[in-house]
Amino acid sequence: MKFTNTITIERPPATVFAYLLNLENIPQWNYALSETRQLTPGPPAVGTRYLQTRTIPVHTEESLEIVELIPGKQLTVQGTLNSFPAILSYSVDAADGGTILTNAVDLQPSGPLKLLAPIAHGRIKSAVAANLAALKQLLEQS
Repeated sequence: MKFTNTITIERPPATVFAYLLNLENIPQWNYALSETRQLTPGPPAVGTRYLQTRTIPVHTEESLEIVELIPGKQLTVQGTLNSFPAILSYSVDAADGGTILTNAVDLQPSGPLKLLAPIAHGRIKSAVAANLAALKQLLEQS
């Protein structure tokens, strides 16, 4: 199950990317998460691992790992999101004094979850779009 959301944020690309790269910021703009905590020491890099606590739709812990990092341009993480193995990428591009942020999501359900994927697809894409809108509002207010 793949989908993409794109949003324009009226902040410089470097500002947007730096904020995204600190994955511990995710709960500030993702309503379904209460905490994202870095597990490995040092600055974020390929191989950096995180544990996050999801509260919606149920309380679970999820793991994430940075699998691709092109500084200032692209961040890709892999992990489990609400029981779905997933790959999420964030790309930033300059646009008229602001930033075009593209978020590509590849959820990889298996077994019984595969049957739920078509039903959940639209709801998940909409939830991700709402989170990106919250991110835009947060960054534009700072």
